[in-house]
Parts: sequence; C-alpha cells; structure tokens
Amino acid sequence: MLERLYSGKVRDIYGVGEDQFLMVASDRISAFDVVFAEPIVDKGAVLTAMTEFWDERLRHIAPTHLITTDPAKFPDGAEEIPGVAGRGMLVRKAEMLPIECIVRGYLSGSAWKEYQTSQTVHHTPMPAGLRESARLPEPIFTPSTKATEGHDINISFAEAAELVGEEVAEAARTICLTAYLEAAEHALAHGIVIADTKFELGFIDGKLAICDEILTPDSSRFWPADRVVEGEAPPSFDKQPVRDWAESTGWDKASTPPAIPAQVIEETRARYIEAYETLSGRKFADWWGQGTSR
Repeated sequence: MLERLYSGKVRDIYGVGEDQFLMVASDRISAFDVVFAEPIVDKGAVLTAMTEFWDERLRHIAPTHLITTDPAKFPDGAEEIPGVAGRGMLVRKAEMLPIECIVRGYLSGSAWKEYQTSQTVHHTPMPAGLRESARLPEPIFTPSTKATEGHDINISFAEAAELVGEEVAEAARTICLTAYLEAAEHALAHGIVIADTKFELGFIDGKLAICDEILTPDSSRFWPADRVVEGEAPPSFDKQPVRDWAESTGWDKASTPPAIPAQVIEETRARYIEAYETLSGRKFADWWGQGTSR
C-alpha cells in the first residue's frame, strides 16, 4: 500500500513518487470543529466528483493540480486503499500559499457578523442597510490565515500581500474572482446560488494553480435560488442537517458528540448528491465506484 502522509478531518494524503500525491476524500464529517464517528455515505465521492466537474470548466482560468480520478490510472498499491475508486484524486504536488483564498458574493457567515458591528467585510466598507443573505454590490476577495490549530483568522488584502507578496496576492485575487464569477453564473442558471467559496492555490512549475477541492458543498455555501430571502439564512446543500440536529440535542460541542441518527445521515447524503447532479447535469450513479461504468 502507498504511504499515508497525512490524515485530516476529511482527506487522507498518500505519497506517489517525488512530485505527486494521491488525495482520498473520506466520508468523515465534522461540525463545530469535531469529527463525528458516523460517516456520511458517499460524501467523499461527491466531493471528488464535484471537484472534477469544476476542474473541467475552470482550468482555462488557471492550471489545476488534478491529474486524474480514473482508478485504473492510479499507482500500484492504490487499490488497497478502501473506497479509493470514486474518492481518489491523483494530483501534482504544489507549493501552497499560506492563505485561504475566499470569495464572497453574498453577505453570510462571519462576513454578516462583521458587517453588523462595523458595516465592513474584511475591513472593507460596505453600503449601509444590507441584510443577511443580501447580494454584495460585487464579489469580493476576503483572504484568511491557515490555522494549524483553532480557527482561521480573517485578514485584509494588504495583510495577505505581506504574507505572499503583492504580485502573488493580486494574481490569486484575479484567479479566484474570475473562477467564482464563472461558476456562480453557471450555478444560478441551474437554480443554485453560490454565496461564497474557498479556493486553495499553490505554485506548480512556477505557475499559480488551483488545488485541493473546488467549489464543493464543503468549501462553499450553496443555496437553492428560489429560497434566498434577504434577512434570513437560506437552507444549504451541505451538512446543515447535521449541524441542526447537533444543535437540537443540547450537546456542548466540546465532549464526545452523540451518534448521528440514520435519518440525518440520509438527509445529508441526499443534499450532497442533489448539489452535484443539479450543478453538473450528471448522474451520481455513473461516477467511479458506484456500480456503473463512466
């Protein structure tokens, strides 16, 4: 079997020679910074399928690190990894930027909390009178730090430029805004609003490339377009059923969490698959490892 170099909340990374990795998206799910014992069946496969779809649509904007998701093209030993067919991506190694590259098109999450107190988003002044879930005048690039422990910290563009250099920060902003705008237009035409998303960028052969997962329900807020109402938090195509259920149990979010009920697992699985099929126009049943050939 290949050597496992890293195991995170969601992904396991295996070494392949000197310049490649095999990234395997697990079915593990986390909420409130805690990984639950119960997996969401097929979640890792959906994340991988979604990433390949966006990779195909957006690689004209910037290179990506993805080589293939075809398990027949994985290196020897990969077949010993459980579930690798459908959840694995053979990728090129990259020199990763030490920042999270976030694009926001709507006012939600931490951006909404900041706006309520200072009428800014990442220290950038915003128009008065905006409400939760409002569409911003234009999408904005809002980087953050990459925390090895605890939470990432929102930083200004100037602070990001101090970390990576002005030229690299400008290039990252251009790539991310361009990719977001194109993806958001496609999604809206299919009935989904991409409220915000997080990109990971790194250098491959001297060029800034898009890496890791791309515009998945784990890295983005996907909202059904017909249910977006300013002043409210819309439902989302992600792990919201798990978060809502966990909140309802009275769990303190610090101790071992209770077991996720089967119904909540199935509801969450269905949301992930619906997001993929709606955005891609493809059937999840046709994806690697689902019992049918592509």
